[in-house]
Amino acid sequence: MNRYIRLGINIDHVATLRNARGGNFPDVTKAAKIVEESGADLITVHVREDRRHINENDLKNILSTVNIPVNLEIAANSEMIEIATQYNPKFVCFVPENRKEITTEGGLDVAKNFKVLSKVLKSISETKINLSIFIDPDKEQIKATKDLGISTVEFHTGSYANNFIKKENIVRELKKIEENIIFAKENGINCHAGHGLTFENVPKIAALPGIIELNIGHFIIADSIFNGLQNSILKMRNIITQAST
Repeated sequence: MNRYIRLGINIDHVATLRNARGGNFPDVTKAAKIVEESGADLITVHVREDRRHINENDLKNILSTVNIPVNLEIAANSEMIEIATQYNPKFVCFVPENRKEITTEGGLDVAKNFKVLSKVLKSISETKINLSIFIDPDKEQIKATKDLGISTVEFHTGSYANNFIKKENIVRELKKIEENIIFAKENGINCHAGHGLTFENVPKIAALPGIIELNIGHFIIADSIFNGLQNSILKMRNIITQAST
């Protein structure tokens, strides 16, 4: 039986390229429209505390331009939650954030920070925004997410992607993700995945039963330099479809 996996395209690095020189080129909103026209199911953007790529104006323009849902990634703090509730995207995914990191280095430690998260997330939990948390594939983190009252997780696939490049421990990493998908589903948790996914490594993730959404950014934007954004998205969509059949 065919499974349809939603595809979210993260366009943060269109803004990274723009910010390298300033001005308005490349236009982030135009990129968002191309993502929509290419058949992606949602647009993912990360407003970081240091605003190194996407900013609030980008978020506002994207929300007013596209008709597909926007998934806003933010740190779990009061400043970012205020931005989320002000702009009201359909989805918000809470991610860990370290000022010195080049990219997100792992999942949010929900278990360790449970009390703080419970307090900080209270206001946004009362809105109609659909919430998820970016976590490592780990049963303790799944249980803590469920206890927070959040019913969706996005599994960090960075370890799998790194091992795929090294061509080692791929089976182990896949098994870890698969076992935690099963555990999450048993606990009524929806499963998304993302980070470091490429044309080469995404099929094994897409083939895992229980994955209902994949979010892919840096690789798509990098590939689009040579092949065009629409072509890169269409190719990824086709690979995911074939892998989930």
